Amino acid sequence: MPDNNPAPQTGSNAAGASGQEAEPGSRQEDKNQRYWFHILLQDTPVARNLHTVKLANKAWQQGDRVCIVCDTAEQAGELDELLWNFSPEAFIPHSIVAESATICSDPVGILLCPPRAEDWDTVIILSDTLPANADSFKRLALVAHNDPEVLNQARSHFRQLRTLGIQPRVHDQRKR
Repeated sequence: MPDNNPAPQTGSNAAGASGQEAEPGSRQEDKNQRYWFHILLQDTPVARNLHTVKLANKAWQQGDRVCIVCDTAEQAGELDELLWNFSPEAFIPHSIVAESATICSDPVGILLCPPRAEDWDTVIILSDTLPANADSFKRLALVAHNDPEVLNQARSHFRQLRTLGIQPRVHDQRKR
């Protein structure tokens, strides 16, 4: 029997727009509030990684366990360096996790493997592959920079989420 009472929102809204609250209504509306696409004006991977680190820092500061899912050890290393040097007054405890069997004890993880929904409050996707269980995450953010190949991948992720019944909110910085 379906649960007609929407679950209360917990955790941060860091993956989405600051200051936006979930609108009252159906469970589906509440769920859609937790899925965000960030499309950057800039066209460089560096801008994408920096935006990702800002989102991760915001979510972590609000008490979330955060993972960033990427495809290559090189990208994981770049994110690792950015997290260490993000701000002179900020220390973001994190680690790189290469295998699904490895448990991440830090509040922020850079994953080279699919995330487990029960381990993370906020999942940030930079990977070419959307996790199969994408509809089970508490919060999900996908970050794309203004590059044709990356935007095509983002469109594919968007279609996959819609197939799962999710209508993600889009923050398109190109339209400002």
